[in-house]
Amino acid sequence: MNNDIMEGNWKQLKGKVRENWGKLTDDEVDEIAGRREYFVGKIQEKYGMKRDEAEKEWDKLTK
Repeated sequence: MNNDIMEGNWKQLKGKVRENWGKLTDDEVDEIAGRREYFVGKIQEKYGMKRDEAEKEWDKLTK
């Protein structure tokens, strides 16, 4: 999905993110704001995932 489209749809996906990745605070979810690199970084930080695993989670979210 195009990054511009993803940022536009972020409000709709915030609930799904909070449901799947509960360790993320509301502020962190707002900071991500549909940006892949922020999401990947936060998931790596909070869940100890490798970069490729976090990128796969992003891909699942955006499909």
